[in-house]
Amino acid sequence: MVRPTGMERHPDIQEMRATRERAGSMPIAQVTEGLSIVAGLYLAISPWIVGFSGLPRLAVNNLITGLALAVLAMGFASAYGRTYGLSWIAPVIGVWTIIAPFIMRSVTASTVWNNVVIGAIIVLLGLAAMAFGMSRRRPHRFGGNGQRH
Repeated sequence: MVRPTGMERHPDIQEMRATRERAGSMPIAQVTEGLSIVAGLYLAISPWIVGFSGLPRLAVNNLITGLALAVLAMGFASAYGRTYGLSWIAPVIGVWTIIAPFIMRSVTASTVWNNVVIGAIIVLLGLAAMAFGMSRRRPHRFGGNGQRH
C-alpha cells in the first residue's frame, strides 16, 4: 500500500474524499451509476440493434462514446471519491450523442430517435452524477459560535 504524501495527507482533502465516497455509496447513486453503465453499453451496441446500415461513422462514434461512458461510470461505481471531478463528462457525452447524427450527416429516423432518446437519458444520468459530487452535506465542523470542535 502506498502511503499518501504531501497534500494527500491534508485533513481537508481526506475529509472531502470521504464525503464524496459517502455520496457515491448512497443507494440512489449506485442505481444511477449502474444505469449509466447500461446506457453506455447500449449506446455502444445500438448501431447493431437499431441497424445503422451504411452509416459507419455514426456506428463507430456510438461504439466509442458508449464504451467511454461505460468506463467512466465504472470509475464512479468503484472510486467515486477520486473520479467525481470527471462527472461533467457524462452530460457532454449525452449532448454529443444527441447532435452526432446531424453533425455526421447520418440523419435517418432510426438514428435520430435512437441517439436523441439515449442521449437525453445520458444527460439526465450525468447531471445526477454531478449532483452527487456537488453535494454539500457533511458533518458539522463548527459549533454555534463558529469555533472548531
